[in-house]
This record gives sequence, structure tokens and C-alpha cells, in this order.
Amino acid sequence: MTEEKTVVLGVIGADVHAVGNRILAYALAQAGFKVANIGVLATREEFINAALETDAAAIWVSSLYGHGELDCRGLRDQAAEAGLERILMYVGGNLVVGKQDWAGVEKRFKDMGFDRVYPPGTMPGRAIADLMRDLGLVNEVD
Repeated sequence: MTEEKTVVLGVIGADVHAVGNRILAYALAQAGFKVANIGVLATREEFINAALETDAAAIWVSSLYGHGELDCRGLRDQAAEAGLERILMYVGGNLVVGKQDWAGVEKRFKDMGFDRVYPPGTMPGRAIADLMRDLGLVNEVD
């Protein structure tokens, strides 16, 4: 059941964009997930600590100010070092500065260890549906 699954949610780095974070928190809660929202200006360590404290199933990282690539580098390695090798990691938003080919951006973040990478403007329902599939909570035909 989704209410038994916790998602750590936050905005990484020096980013203070809170509106999308609140929308995601609301959408996840409405879908039945527990949400550990660490808010804005979050460090990689805060994501890891929150995931450990809550026994989270997933970490959702948002970045809207364009420096997500720098801020997210090393998060998967830190998670593994903390014993969270299998935690799902999603990232989305305006992840890089300037107009860049999305396929290249997505590849760089997947190479950093993110399971899912979402472009600007992605609706929360899409990521929640992916999360439910990734956690085995729904069948692919649902």
C-alpha cells in the first residue's frame, strides 16, 4: 500500500523555489504516500539523512535554478555509502543552465545514478505513476 511508502522530497542546493515542491508534496500525499518534505536549500546530506530516518522508498530532488547538475553530483554514491544502494532517485525541473538538448541532460543525470529524470513542466501525475510502477504497486497494464 502506498501509505506505507515514504518519499523524501526537497529542492537541492541554493535553490529557494518552493511552489513546485509544495505541489509535489500535495500530489504525493493525495496518491497515498507519506512525504518527508525537507524543503528548499537542501543539501545532499539532508536528503540522505531524511531517507535513513524515514526508511524512504524514494528520494525526489527538484531543482529550478539551473544548477542541479552540480548540486546532484555524488548523491547516488553518498546514498550507497549510507546503505541506500537500492533507493529510487528521481530528479526534475530546470536542471541545467541555458537551452540544452534534453536527451543529453537526461543521460547525464542517469549516468549520475538517477532512475528517472523529468524535464521542466512535467505534471506530478506522470512521476507518481512511474513511482508506483517502479515500486511494483501497479501492473504495467494498469
